[in-house]
Order: sequence, then C-alpha cells, then structure tokens
Amino acid sequence: MVTSVRAATKEQTETKTRPETQLAPPWNVIVHDDPVTLMTYVTKVFMQVFGYSQDKANRLMQEVHKEGRSIVWTGAREQAEIYAQKLQAHHLLTSLEVVDA
Repeated sequence: MVTSVRAATKEQTETKTRPETQLAPPWNVIVHDDPVTLMTYVTKVFMQVFGYSQDKANRLMQEVHKEGRSIVWTGAREQAEIYAQKLQAHHLLTSLEVVDA
C-alpha cells in the first residue's frame, strides 16, 4: 500500500507597518469674566503676561466682559499651563481646553 503525503506550503506574508507620528493638539487659554476684577486691570495683565499691544489686550478684555470668556492664547500644552498659572497669579479666572481637531 502506498500512502500519499501532501506537503502543504504556507505562504508567509510580511506586514510592514509604519509608525504614525501625531502632533500634540494645541490648547486654548481661556479667561472668564468675574464681577470683581476691573477691566483696566485685565487689559494691563494681558499686556504684561503676553506682551500684547494695548489694542489687542483691550479687545480681548472686551470679549471677556461681553461674552463671558475669551480665548487669549493658543499653543502647546506646557506653555498654556504656564500662561494659565501666570494669569491665576494675577487673580484672573482661567481654564484650559484642548482644541478640537
């Protein structure tokens, strides 16, 4: 009796993966309105912390006053945290939020 043996060959497929590098999303620094802080003080703080011109600082302050909040800076998370801490040291109500893609 002759037994037939079949040799099965398995094809090996090589999968190459490319790692995807994603940039970290930017973060917004937000200043919220409060009933205590003077508007002139907020303008002065924006000029001091960010180096904004008086016109830009005043425009952002007006947005805080009228809209209840303003995005005053956008960028890397670490720098956003530093700016938020500086603003809080000046007794401004701040928060951070990640920018949606």
